[in-house]
Amino acid sequence: MIPFVAMPFGGLGWPEIVVILVLVLIFFGPKRLPELAEAVGKSLKKFKSATREASDEVKRELDEVNREIKDDPKGD
Repeated sequence: MIPFVAMPFGGLGWPEIVVILVLVLIFFGPKRLPELAEAVGKSLKKFKSATREASDEVKRELDEVNREIKDDPKGD
């Protein structure tokens, strides 16, 4: 049995990625690729920012709840 080896991009190998890139190049053309790449980059940046903000908000709320529990351990 072949052991599981983690592959980049969630199980897609390099041949599959190359085929996808060639299809994107054929579908959009070489002139639109920079625009497409820029749009994808901006979207990923916004997604990461929103994820970071949500994570920070959850951490702040948990810290606040923990402080309240420490201040009043009996639950009064």
